[in-house]
Amino acid sequence: HDLVGMRVVERDRGLRRLADERLGRRREVDDRRRRPVAVKIVDDANRAVIHKRLGMPASLASCHTAIIDGIAFEGHVPIADMKRVLAAKPKGVRGLAVAGMPLGSPGMEAPGYPADHYNVIAFGSGKTSIFAKH
Repeated sequence: HDLVGMRVVERDRGLRRLADERLGRRREVDDRRRRPVAVKIVDDANRAVIHKRLGMPASLASCHTAIIDGIAFEGHVPIADMKRVLAAKPKGVRGLAVAGMPLGSPGMEAPGYPADHYNVIAFGSGKTSIFAKH
């Protein structure tokens, strides 16, 4: 089975994000349909160029970038926030970002430690705003 050895890094209403960092594989599984969604991973050392092309302020750069339906997601953005921006497609928003790697954000959970409070920032059109608070 292609999901063997992968760990769940986030759950949201039937959607699981799984990862096996040793093999560089990531998958999302929609448990309502029970079918994996393939994710293409590109390791690009020149991420600053990608961020600039996306209109992402350097202050929001984090550990990884995803582009889904033309919207960028930087860092540990919760799936619920991703779904909300993809459904609404707010005018002028090019992406969402979680700067740094806040404890308690998706994939950064640490049992026994309290989660950090963090903001999900919307960016685009040369502006930023708080999209969600966690």
